[in-house]
Amino acid sequence: DTIDDSSPEFTNFVSILEQILSHRLKGQTTWFGYETHRSFWDYVKVACSKVSPSCIHSIESMENVHSSRAKGRAWIRLVLMEKRLSEYISSALRDFKTTRRWYEDGAIMLDEEAGLLADTLIGLNTIDFSFCLKGEGLNGSCPAVIDYTPYLKSIQSENSISSDEDRWVCRCKRLEQKYRMALEQKCYLEEMVRLREAQLSQVIPQNKALQQRLTDTHLSHTLEKEQLEYIVLELQDQLKNFQSLEQLSQTSLEPSHTLNLDTRPASSHWHHHGKEDTPSLIGLCGLKSSECLASPTTEVTSPDLTHVLEPETKRPSTWFGEREN
Repeated sequence: DTIDDSSPEFTNFVSILEQILSHRLKGQTTWFGYETHRSFWDYVKVACSKVSPSCIHSIESMENVHSSRAKGRAWIRLVLMEKRLSEYISSALRDFKTTRRWYEDGAIMLDEEAGLLADTLIGLNTIDFSFCLKGEGLNGSCPAVIDYTPYLKSIQSENSISSDEDRWVCRCKRLEQKYRMALEQKCYLEEMVRLREAQLSQVIPQNKALQQRLTDTHLSHTLEKEQLEYIVLELQDQLKNFQSLEQLSQTSLEPSHTLNLDTRPASSHWHHHGKEDTPSLIGLCGLKSSECLASPTTEVTSPDLTHVLEPETKRPSTWFGEREN
């Protein structure tokens, strides 16, 4: 059978071939430094100029084809009818310098697999093509669009579809089970939260009461500490007073005060009337004798009284001497 423009497979083939020849094609740099878009037809004219006989001049002389894209599409259809598409592609790939000058790095035409493309296109020589070079397929304003619909058809059988349904049913059941478990866990956590809130509401008043007790205890401790400090200071004052009294009593018991008692006969005579010679009495006698020395009377200095008291003045000294012995 002859293939023409109405075949969807041919439409996809032509679109793919245009995409390959236009992949990373360099733009033309103008005198002002701007790059203009180029079509793969411009590359084919230069790279395939050595092919003989060539149809390039025939394409250039066509009156109804004006744009570079339309001329490129007319060239593809013409070489397919001539069964020479593989020959033109192989000739263009052999001119590596020209190909390198027209394509950027990474282009399919610069890849090593581009040679396989030329070999693959040889199989098209067995197919008959018939095209009208004045038809709508040569419109250069329409871009080449690849239709992937024929390659995306579902080839699943009824058994595979039923197995898919069973698999989705199992997934739904597992999801439902997980949802139930999550719902039960949520209810449990909510119950635990309510329980903790109730416990917290009971603990808050207890905490406040304990804080109040702690404040009261701290205050009472401060007061007791102040009282104890006051008591310690008072005891220290009492201890100082007691030490001063003890020193006074020790001073009164020294021998100098005891010797003063020998020079006072009146006091000695009073002392022997059955009284014990305690330290307090001795000190009292010493104080009295000091008073007598400070204020002497005329009666004491009289001769008669002195004569009478002479025996008495000896008695206290003798009595004190006996005690010393």
